[in-house]
Amino acid sequence: MIIGLTGGIGSGKSTVARAFGERGIGWVDADDVAREVVAPGEPALDAIGEHFGPEVIDQDGALDRAALRKIIFEAPEQRQWLEQLTHPLIRERIIARLENIQSGPSPYALLVSPLLFESGQAVLVDRTLVIDIPIDMQLSRTLERDGVSEANVRAILDAQMSREERCARADDIIDNSRDIAHMQHQVAQLDQHYRERLSS
Repeated sequence: MIIGLTGGIGSGKSTVARAFGERGIGWVDADDVAREVVAPGEPALDAIGEHFGPEVIDQDGALDRAALRKIIFEAPEQRQWLEQLTHPLIRERIIARLENIQSGPSPYALLVSPLLFESGQAVLVDRTLVIDIPIDMQLSRTLERDGVSEANVRAILDAQMSREERCARADDIIDNSRDIAHMQHQVAQLDQHYRERLSS
């Protein structure tokens, strides 16, 4: 069984994934995979450099994410081009990693993806788990964590699926607006629920 874990920016997806990890559950982080496919030496990085020009490659030969983010948020058709290039590569690696987890001791696997629904990755999973917090909390947590401008965070929020739609599509929801203990309690309950589903 594969559980797709998603949530808006700043909702605490990685923290929740680690809480499942402490219970012996393996996970694949789609963001990590997305960074890997555009790392120096990868064909996708060369294609991005050719398409967008040298200003999106930093002096170390790595992708300048801030420069690229600025271009694609201002020009949706450029974002579409980028997604058509990277999404199939990301998907291929995600599938390989999930298969690797499933062949090991973990009873089920998590696919942690901020764009689970938007990118079509939901078809890779058996159930969806949304990490939910109020929008004002997403904003304050992200500002504190990333040190970016409020306008930048709001642009990311606008590009993501609405909180209401995300929750409507979820099979399970974790409310992560309170303390760590509250979150861990919900993880423990869901972990038990998933294990029971597998053994029934």
